[in-house]
Amino acid sequence: MKQKLFTRNFIFLIAGQTSSPIGNYTLKFALSMYVLESTGSASVFAGLLSLSILPTILLSPFGGILADRANRRNIMAALDALSGLSVFLASFAMAERRDIIVIGALLVILSMLGAFESPTVQACIPQMLSGSNIVKGNAIVNQVSSITSLITPFLGSVFYAAFGICPVFYGAVLCFFLTALLECFIQLDYQKPADHMGIGAIIKEDFSVSMHFLRREQPDILKLLLLAAAVSLFVAGTAVVGFPYLVRTVLGLPAAYYGVAESAMGAASILGSLCVMALAKKIRPPHLVGILAGFGLCLFPCGLAFLFPLHAFTRYLILLIMFCTCQLGCSLFSTYAISVIQAHTPEDLMGKVMSYVFTLSLCAQPAGQIIYGFLFDLFSDSVSRVLVPSGVIIIIISLASARFFRQLAKPDFDS
Repeated sequence: MKQKLFTRNFIFLIAGQTSSPIGNYTLKFALSMYVLESTGSASVFAGLLSLSILPTILLSPFGGILADRANRRNIMAALDALSGLSVFLASFAMAERRDIIVIGALLVILSMLGAFESPTVQACIPQMLSGSNIVKGNAIVNQVSSITSLITPFLGSVFYAAFGICPVFYGAVLCFFLTALLECFIQLDYQKPADHMGIGAIIKEDFSVSMHFLRREQPDILKLLLLAAAVSLFVAGTAVVGFPYLVRTVLGLPAAYYGVAESAMGAASILGSLCVMALAKKIRPPHLVGILAGFGLCLFPCGLAFLFPLHAFTRYLILLIMFCTCQLGCSLFSTYAISVIQAHTPEDLMGKVMSYVFTLSLCAQPAGQIIYGFLFDLFSDSVSRVLVPSGVIIIIISLASARFFRQLAKPDFDS
């Protein structure tokens, strides 16, 4: 019998994953403007954001252990309630004239809570859905994330400009508490572990079991994790760092041009998720080779555009089209790759493996940003020497992984 995609549990999960990011991202955007106005330094907020990433990287594996050991519904509801409480308390602490310290502490706390929630949410999807609906479910979660990332900068700027920072805090509190309430209605099967080990013994055993699973039982999943991290490194380097650098610094175009490009790339990400949903029963692991190679091919026109005497706006259009295509492909790749990993992972290890996905991606992104930041500064007068070799490397990686993807072509997603 064909399983419904929009089950009761999944509807409540999506509703919560819409409410929580709206409050979280809107708050963070408003905080960025508040810090810039208060200090006049973009580096201060960049430093705060960098600091807040560290707890996520360090704690995500422990979040995976918790997701596999406790009731996932209760974890999500408790974490969102704690997020709302943290923002609520921070709103009062802001009045004590140590606002930058409070903002830094709040970002770190939210990062710590997010480290436990993200692998839990990812682990819930295959528990709620099965077959090709796992791919569709991941695509919908990705769509929700993309849409909220599009609208929250607008919400943050409007609310902050109209009402100041405090009402934004209260709005975020409302979103977090609403999410916690919605998650209370989710019903998931949960069987309490029979063993009664101490925390240290649990951590040691779970790490040992999960690493044995990845290294011995399913080494292909570990390879896919590393490959996805490599893709994240190149995406973070070329798209997150390179694209705005090329538009604003190399081409010297106004900020509005990059704003349009940012919205277009967000739309491309949503389109990629829609394509995954439409092709869920047709996409197979070998197709990821072509998607990955296409990402590399898109960098060639970007590099060649700077070798010919083209107008700045023409180069901008080439960059816009190619990077939007890359964003669409990356959305396809990441959504389907996560679904492949989920389909090959046992239920009792799902949280831990999803935490490794999250951690490796987080580690790869700043690494890519640092590497490409250095490369674009070094070759600022000849950016094609960065873009074209990057495209070649990505294509080589995709061709080298062709055999690996054929090994993953199993009928795990048949409905």
